[in-house]
Amino acid sequence: MHIPDAMLQGTVCPVTAAVAALGLSATAYAAWKTAKKPSALSFAAVSALIFAAQMLNFPVHFGTSGHVLGAALAVALLGTPFGILSMSLAVLMQCLVFADGGVSVLGANLLNMAIIAALPAVIVRKFILKENTAAAAKATMYGVAALVSVLLASTACSVELAAAGVVPLGKVLPSMLFIHLLIGLCEGALTAALYPVFAGQIQTADNKRSWLVPFGAAILAAFVLSPFACQSPDGLEYVAGMLGFGHLSSAFFAAPFADYSVPLLSAGMFSTAAAGLIGVALMFASGYGLRRLFR
Repeated sequence: MHIPDAMLQGTVCPVTAAVAALGLSATAYAAWKTAKKPSALSFAAVSALIFAAQMLNFPVHFGTSGHVLGAALAVALLGTPFGILSMSLAVLMQCLVFADGGVSVLGANLLNMAIIAALPAVIVRKFILKENTAAAAKATMYGVAALVSVLLASTACSVELAAAGVVPLGKVLPSMLFIHLLIGLCEGALTAALYPVFAGQIQTADNKRSWLVPFGAAILAAFVLSPFACQSPDGLEYVAGMLGFGHLSSAFFAAPFADYSVPLLSAGMFSTAAAGLIGVALMFASGYGLRRLFR
């Protein structure tokens, strides 16, 4: 659901950038003040995992693909402020290093994918879950939150496209909700399945090697599985092509590993795998450094 450059124009870009900056400033303040901070290694490993998971596009519907958004899983594993910061770091890395999402619309992508998409999991974590909630119930609730997060993000994207005059809301919203409902159902199931696997590791404070599990999964996803990801258009690309605004996708910034490929390597599976491995390493290093700022 990364919006490319030129798809949004006018006042929508600065407005969404301002709202995203305000939201992330509040998030950073909350991260500084919270007593429950994930370790630097755990934060880095989960951030790398979210990045790698987003590389794994899966087939959805009539030549369309989707990928895990990851906001609900990030909040579930890292807590509210650090979950949002992890998602923001992933969106920023994808934009500046891999040209996945435009620079001029970075504010909108941060707002949609890191802030708005995190809200359902934040509500579940803060208002619904109790200390004695069963593990299966937690996984189910976060799975539902993941489904809702995809629908909320696609709704926000539709409103922004309509506000920019790209396409009427009455046309784009039903199409976006339909295709992202299918993607969201897959994300919900994956989140419910993955949360118990990683939560037990990340939330075990006395296990100093717990970060190795999500970090190992990130390497597996990025280096081994990403070359086999579905190459069909994702939900936004599919809707853009169907409604006639797919040509609004020019890039304003030459990213070093655009389209998840390494320039020194010929295009193909190995180039994708190498780019994925580079991305995981960069996410881990930047995540570790970011978390260290909140000591």
